[in-house]
Amino acid sequence: MIQVQVLFFASIRSIIGKKELGVELPPGSNVHDLKQKIIELYPHTDQAMKNMLTSVNRVFSDDDTLLSDQAEIAFFPHIAGG
Repeated sequence: MIQVQVLFFASIRSIIGKKELGVELPPGSNVHDLKQKIIELYPHTDQAMKNMLTSVNRVFSDDDTLLSDQAEIAFFPHIAGG
């Protein structure tokens, strides 16, 4: 198993009620797998998690990005501006 540290920002932090969370995943897991795990732990996040921007070790990442042990993953909503 690998252990990752998940950080939540803005609206997703409010929805989950936590700033950070440690999550254990099987080796070979990717961002999509992590999102699914969070939805399992917090079912009311289903819609919000689908639309989150993600960074892995401070680099913007997509759902196919593989996660390594001790990775830091951050989730935050899209921000619109003008």
